[in-house]
Amino acid sequence: MKVILSQDLKGVGKAGAIAEVADGYARNFLLPRGLAQEATAGNLSQLAGKKAAAAKRDEKLLDEAKELGQRLTSVPLTVKAKAGEKGKLFGAITNAQVADALKSAHGIDIDRHKIELPEPIKSAGDHECFVRLPLGVSARVMVRVATE
Repeated sequence: MKVILSQDLKGVGKAGAIAEVADGYARNFLLPRGLAQEATAGNLSQLAGKKAAAAKRDEKLLDEAKELGQRLTSVPLTVKAKAGEKGKLFGAITNAQVADALKSAHGIDIDRHKIELPEPIKSAGDHECFVRLPLGVSARVMVRVATE
């Protein structure tokens, strides 16, 4: 029997996939628990509509992510920190501080876990960090550390 899976099932397939399963497995396990629905013509057309809507939504989200990435790379971000002689900072600039600076300077709210620093920023000057955006888009942000 052909069914459309509502959830990911190990050994059967991913959600939204059409799978061929045994009649008893479908009637006694998958259908009563809501894990799948029969692959009728109406259900298949609904699935096609959902996939088209999801593709359109993903395309819009990808465009927004690319535009945000270009905005982030265009202007360096300034973070102020206390420093000693020769520009060495007291402590280090963290990804949380970079996220706060992005919010205050550009009005962009990005989770601190999405900001990757290749190494801790412990000196004044220009440093590079990466921001992971939705759908695999990443942006390179130049962080300019200024001393107070």
